[in-house]
Amino acid sequence: MKHLMTGTAATAVAMLGYAVGVERRHWTLRTAELPVLAADSRPIRILHLSDLHMLPGQESKQRWVAELDRLDPDLVVNTGDNLAHPQAVPAVLRALGPLLQRPGLFVFGSNDYYAPKPKNPARYLMPKGRKKRIHGTHLPWRDLRAAFVEHGWHDLTHVRRTLTVSGQRVFAAGVDDPHLRRDRYTDITGVPDRQAALRLGVTHSPEPRVLDPFAADGYDLVLAGHTHGGQLRVPGVGALVTNCELDRSRARGASRWGAHMWLHVSAGLGTSPYAPARFACPPEASLLTLVPRGSRPASTRNVARRRAASHVR
Repeated sequence: MKHLMTGTAATAVAMLGYAVGVERRHWTLRTAELPVLAADSRPIRILHLSDLHMLPGQESKQRWVAELDRLDPDLVVNTGDNLAHPQAVPAVLRALGPLLQRPGLFVFGSNDYYAPKPKNPARYLMPKGRKKRIHGTHLPWRDLRAAFVEHGWHDLTHVRRTLTVSGQRVFAAGVDDPHLRRDRYTDITGVPDRQAALRLGVTHSPEPRVLDPFAADGYDLVLAGHTHGGQLRVPGVGALVTNCELDRSRARGASRWGAHMWLHVSAGLGTSPYAPARFACPPEASLLTLVPRGSRPASTRNVARRRAASHVR
């Protein structure tokens, strides 16, 4: 029994060391092909970034994100939680550097507005009604927003907007962070442009109360982050939590939401500095190739198979 306990403890220590020292820096590019465009549209390539949770000294992450510009995306969509420190704005801008020269859309998350604070990890397993929201100090989100807008990215916070991407009309709308209950879908409610090649919704937290009206209004695709893919996943089981009302099976990747709309949730590129570990869920960016409806893949299962991880060195 003593040897068994010793072996179990050693395994636990090794897994923790891997989760903290290796996997959380194992930057990963995931790819998916989603049939969401109007008929006869040309493919659109979207680089979906989320949850950088940037600290000033995270140079490896900054270099890796900057190199994603080589993928030549038609559009960059940032679904929030860029910051983890009051002095991290320059680091975020260095990371996004060349990508800021491309068409871009963004909304913010809770960790753009407030710094993270130490929390008991067990609170994520508690029933929603027993959780007390904990806010850190205010972060310089206005400076980050000003820099994004100055470079030409569009703030979709409670805004409906039409733009041209790869020579095609894209209609996009977004909400403020539902995790903080700052969302006001009524500000953007209504049927989106029926002539657009793509009707795109953007939110930080993929709360069903926000996804449902996007689907009811007729959006083709919603992009979100926030979940970290569960951050710690059990092989064969998947995510244990999503930190929102989204079911665990959708913690990362693409899935259908209703009869028409698709949802893509990014597992994100960072962690809280107070929980710097990932297991079976490496930090990721996603390159989404959007194709006309009726194209393969024809189901969520096929999309999942196409999400095999690759790496940008």
